[in-house]
Amino acid sequence: MTTTVSEARRRDVIDALRRGTVPQAGLDLLAVGLDRFSNAMGEDLEKAAHGGAAFHAVRGEYGSGKTFFARWLAERAKRRGMATSEIQISETETPLHRLETVYRRLTERLATATHQPSALRPVVDTWFYTLEEQVLDGGDIDPEDDSALAVAVEALLEQRLADVARTTPAFAAALRGYRRAVGAGDTATAEALIAWLGGEKSVAASARRAAGVRGDLDHFAALGFLQGLLTVLRDCGHPGLLLVLDETETLQRVRGDVREKGLNAVRQLLDEIDAGRFPGLFLVLTGTPAFFDGRQGVQRLPPLAQRLATDFTTDARFDSPRAVQLRLPGFDLELLADLGRKVRDLYVGSAHNPERVKRLVDDAYVDTLAHALTGELGGRVGVAPRIFLRKLVADILDRVDEFDEFDPRRHYELTLASGELTDVERNAATSADDVDLDLP
Repeated sequence: MTTTVSEARRRDVIDALRRGTVPQAGLDLLAVGLDRFSNAMGEDLEKAAHGGAAFHAVRGEYGSGKTFFARWLAERAKRRGMATSEIQISETETPLHRLETVYRRLTERLATATHQPSALRPVVDTWFYTLEEQVLDGGDIDPEDDSALAVAVEALLEQRLADVARTTPAFAAALRGYRRAVGAGDTATAEALIAWLGGEKSVAASARRAAGVRGDLDHFAALGFLQGLLTVLRDCGHPGLLLVLDETETLQRVRGDVREKGLNAVRQLLDEIDAGRFPGLFLVLTGTPAFFDGRQGVQRLPPLAQRLATDFTTDARFDSPRAVQLRLPGFDLELLADLGRKVRDLYVGSAHNPERVKRLVDDAYVDTLAHALTGELGGRVGVAPRIFLRKLVADILDRVDEFDEFDPRRHYELTLASGELTDVERNAATSADDVDLDLP
């Protein structure tokens, strides 16, 4: 497998693991335990890419791989040409009950296979270019007649956004204003209107007047803007949008009235998806089991609880990957060691001394390291992947590759310093029984 991996992808993944972070790309190189979801997620992505819509709620405890799953799915979406956006729900920065803020974060994190966040302006520019090409392909407009071309493009714009304009006319108005500003060389107004289209506040009043729009985006208009964005994406070659709302369990920590508003916003989104308002949207929520099952979470709003209800009383081996809720089983020692071997093999592909790395960091050593580190974390395998991979890459593989004399079985003793651990990892380490961390 590693022989076909580009050096850039390999380096990006290894560098991220060395820092102790989830890689932004290349997650297919690390995926273990996700094969069971592959076909079903592929079908849902295909459905969204052909004008349908899809939704899943992904549940799992800390360390079960929810963020990894979301980014793995995002990579698959980008390979189909779709756009993606991953949003961390936060009680202060991104409260779920304020859909205008959620939309603003969506546009800030909007990405495609060719554009990193925020891809909003490149997407809009590509859309206008596509409209111009379609007008010119009709053969009725002289390419040198700028005024006639502008009129024809605006007419096509109105046609494409007709459904959106019925409920949210400001979206189409802002796009018209943006194109006119670009054509007039008015960079400041163009940038202000793109910001306004992205849900930004504090946009200059002069720019809004130029486009004929008023005020700021509100909760109700946000859904119309999302509908418009999906139309723009589809027309410029991105057949859909994967939207991930991560860490929705933070709703449990807010006031009761705010929590109910946030849950109702989720219900509203699901209702609109079912009503066919968002063709091309694949919505994914992630949260802990306590959020989905507890009285301070989804169960507080019975209509939403009914929509998300999934039977998890059976053996997890028989969970359907097509269910509305997907249960991530998390890591066991076998999967953790398998992940370590994948990373070792990936590292070998660009190592200065690949044969020494394979010999000294063999499968048996990777297994031993996985057992030892998990023991230091009180046996909580689900907490271990991040710090395990960081230790494997930075403390062991790098040293074996760089120093001829370094033998991890003789020269390395596993230690965990409080400062290198997250709060959850630190709590697991604190509660663990004393274990012998010497690696034979």
